[in-house]
Amino acid sequence: MTSLAAAATGAIVTGGVLGGDLATPAAADLRQPLVATGSDGQLSPQELASRAATTPVSRSDRRTAADPAKVAALSGDDSPAVSRSENLSDSDPRTIAQALLPEFGFGQDQFACLDPLWMGESGWRVNADNPHSSAYGIPQALPGSKMSSEGADWATNPVTQIRWGLGYIQDRYGTPCGAWSFKQGHGWY
Repeated sequence: MTSLAAAATGAIVTGGVLGGDLATPAAADLRQPLVATGSDGQLSPQELASRAATTPVSRSDRRTAADPAKVAALSGDDSPAVSRSENLSDSDPRTIAQALLPEFGFGQDQFACLDPLWMGESGWRVNADNPHSSAYGIPQALPGSKMSSEGADWATNPVTQIRWGLGYIQDRYGTPCGAWSFKQGHGWY
């Protein structure tokens, strides 16, 4: 390193980071855990809102103050859960069904009934075709084209088929366990 580069580096370190010119958290902030958790291991909405208002998130001077609407949403007890979206169409159909159960108001316990129901109907195969009745797909819609109400890709997309099938079960039997019980008594659903 040249003496000019060394001098410039020394000036930056001494005048900047080590010199204290940049805004840094107080010593008390450094002792505060990075993620404070409640008894259940999660931050409450009030704790999140409090942290957002008091803890610096960025050292950037271009950062604006927290959006009041976001802070208000975080401080309410009925704030919505954080969610993410994911393309499930390439996943195992059983995984897709488990992910979609809550969308129809079903708990995960309902999968214990849905699994044998659709295993018996189609073996969870998206292209299962009954040549005697024209029933098609994972839920064995009769005719298969009924599933077009859920999407134009009804013949090939397990997500579309499962959504249609769960809607059918909800409308006709209330729950997958209701459909499974009916099938056990009648041989069809």
